Amino acid sequence: MRTELVSDKIPFFSIEFGKAYIITMRPYLMFVSGITGIAGISFGALSFSTGYLLIFSAAFLSYGFGQALTDCFQIDTDSISSPYRPLTRGVVSKNQILLISTVGLTYCVLVFTFYYPLNLILGFLAGAGLATYTQFKRRWWGGPFYNSWIVGVLFVMAFLSVGGLSSTKFIFSIGAVFFGYANFVLSGYFKDISADRATGYCTLPVVFGRKISAIISDLFALLALGFSSLALLKIFGAGFSYYSFPSILFLIGGTTATLIGQTRLHLVKTDNESYQAISFVVHSYILLLSAIAAANKPQWSLFLIIYYLCYLFILKIRPSKNQI
Repeated sequence: MRTELVSDKIPFFSIEFGKAYIITMRPYLMFVSGITGIAGISFGALSFSTGYLLIFSAAFLSYGFGQALTDCFQIDTDSISSPYRPLTRGVVSKNQILLISTVGLTYCVLVFTFYYPLNLILGFLAGAGLATYTQFKRRWWGGPFYNSWIVGVLFVMAFLSVGGLSSTKFIFSIGAVFFGYANFVLSGYFKDISADRATGYCTLPVVFGRKISAIISDLFALLALGFSSLALLKIFGAGFSYYSFPSILFLIGGTTATLIGQTRLHLVKTDNESYQAISFVVHSYILLLSAIAAANKPQWSLFLIIYYLCYLFILKIRPSKNQI
């Protein structure tokens, strides 16, 4: 049930609408797609180019536009679990959000396509995946993996945009992205169990409970950590050097966040307390992919540290403390 009913929508071309749309985008989670893009870009031959910044911006924004799009198809469950969001409060309309999100995602795909024309096909597939994700979220076997392949495509698009060449380290990095994001999706379901159950979303925690879901989450986390480590070993090659140090620190940080997040996930008893575990799962994803990016481009290490600190700040000021 909506906690606030508003008959008059916020004017479409207004500062208030812009603020409402930004809340819908979840800026603190745009750092997830951003680091996915950075990891893909780090496989490029150049150390830096203005094109890299444009590709990064498309990756960063893609989560926000994609999240807003999928929210349009999940108003039923979000009205219970996330009553603070503009869509569930009724202050913006579904059609307004759909329009902005479609235009935004089209822009992101066109950026990737400019640098690698075949990305147009991948972008269309990813967009179709976002539009149909809700149907797979309703099925316990589909949600995490269905969402993960979309993010995996984002990583590949960024990789192709900078002329990356396929290699074993690239394959291992895809594994880190896929299972790391699958774990984020699965752990994220822990905060919506009551709402999903009430609205017919048969997610894995709804069907099998928290205990079994936490064990499966452990498996995803282990695979993400394993693939990240294998990718680093391949990138470092014959041995480590002074330049490997920042990457190793990111790996240690990601491993620590993984252990804390998975431990806390097993202790979750209610939906409202699950954010304490989910936040560490997100930390783990960002840190592990930062390790891969820093291994490929050690000169980016300072930027990656600042990027992570910015994420911590934006996460701190999110509008709902029990939502991730």
